[in-house]
Amino acid sequence: MANFKPANNRALSSGVVVVHWNRDHYDYLLLKAYNYWDFPKGMVEEDESPLQAAIREVEEETTLTGLRFRWGDVYRETHPYNQGRKVARYYLAESATTTVQLLANPQLGRPEHSEYRWVDHAGAWSLLTPRVRAILEWSDNVMARLARRR
Repeated sequence: MANFKPANNRALSSGVVVVHWNRDHYDYLLLKAYNYWDFPKGMVEEDESPLQAAIREVEEETTLTGLRFRWGDVYRETHPYNQGRKVARYYLAESATTTVQLLANPQLGRPEHSEYRWVDHAGAWSLLTPRVRAILEWSDNVMARLARRR
């Protein structure tokens, strides 16, 4: 299989909204590249499913492993961006730890991101662009549906 692309032939990046329970609310992991904050994500590689790519990207970009996909393999895609050539797909998972390292990317010789933050909903909302805020809202709705079923 060649690089996975949505039916409309746009390039697909895949990532995870990583959350961590903090006493009475979830905190969200955000990464900063250039002047933009986003959830961990990256391009889907050949012979890799979007979910596999999302898990790989989180580990490569943050060193987090053992994510718990307690809401299943549900996902949401962004509206097209990068002049309509790209779409980002996000899954939702919980991390048992907040220990993150921004390691150097071997191809770049430096980390892909300059900073990371664990932030509450208000903090995430203030840092994210409207395109990614839609993903934040989606993740909140998914988590709220599960909480209502309990």
